[in-house]
Amino acid sequence: MRRQFESPIVLLGARLLSPYIMVFGWYVIIHGHYSPGGGFQGGALLAASVLLIRVAGGRRVARLQIQEFATTPLAIIGVVIYFATGLVSMAMGGYFLDYSALPIPGMDPAWLRYTGILIIEVGIGLAVMAILVMIYDNMVRGEDYD
Repeated sequence: MRRQFESPIVLLGARLLSPYIMVFGWYVIIHGHYSPGGGFQGGALLAASVLLIRVAGGRRVARLQIQEFATTPLAIIGVVIYFATGLVSMAMGGYFLDYSALPIPGMDPAWLRYTGILIIEVGIGLAVMAILVMIYDNMVRGEDYD
């Protein structure tokens, strides 16, 4: 059995730093199609911001964030976003993940690719974030934090 000692300074530092990490994670996801980064790296940053609070605050603070039962549906939603984009483009006569076949009216092919890649990156980022948080929750489930 492991005993945790809470530090208000560490918790305050984590609470101050976590929103900036999350904003940077969304920046990496949104700008990942034309700069280094993307869905996986942004999802890892989003998970790091959540896990920083969980490590610093323990189980009581973790209950205020993403609940353990919500991580599996979030991961599934991310995967469904990815595959639905590919299946919609196939249904419209293109190849799997052929963004030029997406049924968004009034967009030229360059903007269709931009929008399609953005949708894919958001789905991947959501799935990666949820899965990394799920892995952490499963690893610490048996430890005593209360």
